[in-house]
Amino acid sequence: MRKTVIGVAAAVLITISGQAMASGGIELPKQHWSFEGIFGTYDRGEAQRGLQVYSEVCAGCHGLSLIYYRNLMGLGYTKDQVKAFAAEYEVEDGPNDEGEMYMRPAKPSDRFVNPFPNDKAARAGNNGALPPDLSLVVEARVGGPNYLYNLMAGYVEPPAGVSVMEGMSYNAYYPGHQIAMPSPLSDEAVEYADGTKATVAQMARDVTTFLTWASEPNMEERKGMGIKVLLFLIVLTGMLIAVKKKIWADVH
Repeated sequence: MRKTVIGVAAAVLITISGQAMASGGIELPKQHWSFEGIFGTYDRGEAQRGLQVYSEVCAGCHGLSLIYYRNLMGLGYTKDQVKAFAAEYEVEDGPNDEGEMYMRPAKPSDRFVNPFPNDKAARAGNNGALPPDLSLVVEARVGGPNYLYNLMAGYVEPPAGVSVMEGMSYNAYYPGHQIAMPSPLSDEAVEYADGTKATVAQMARDVTTFLTWASEPNMEERKGMGIKVLLFLIVLTGMLIAVKKKIWADVH
């Protein structure tokens, strides 16, 4: 219970705080997010589009190793939809009766399939750089969702007189402004199933909502429990005050 109350208090502090700052001291333009505040919830439309962006753009390099496919039901998908989505990927299983490992379609009970079998393979496929797992990327970065959104939408031409090292890209919100990862998004990089126009800003927003959910898929449940605890404490306090007045009234 104590952790729940602390979590709600933290959410209030985050809500009333000013503009977020990136770890490099860069001021981040603040976005309005549906999941902010005590009563905030995830926008299912944004999160589902964000899953599409992750799957088609990000999943080739970045894993999501702490999330199970079955967790996607929390975003409004049915069991059959989750089963079909998981089956698009393969996982190693075994050993079989012959003592050999084999590949099979992923199941809802499996974790999201990592794009690389190990870190060395990941580095080999990315010029020595290790793409971070995105399961907790929102919580791990100062500025949270605002940092992630601005990072993905912040690829611009460098200002006059600023030179960018070979193999690097200029990003207005990355500490030092030079980042090894090229811009992952471009207009119409995906074709949204719901007809939403896939601009860079829209895709950055959608995948940020999805990755925020991935960082804390139980947020709505936690907030709901916190609200119930606060209401209980308010009622209990009122009852205690009433009892106190009654007792002291009898004394006098």
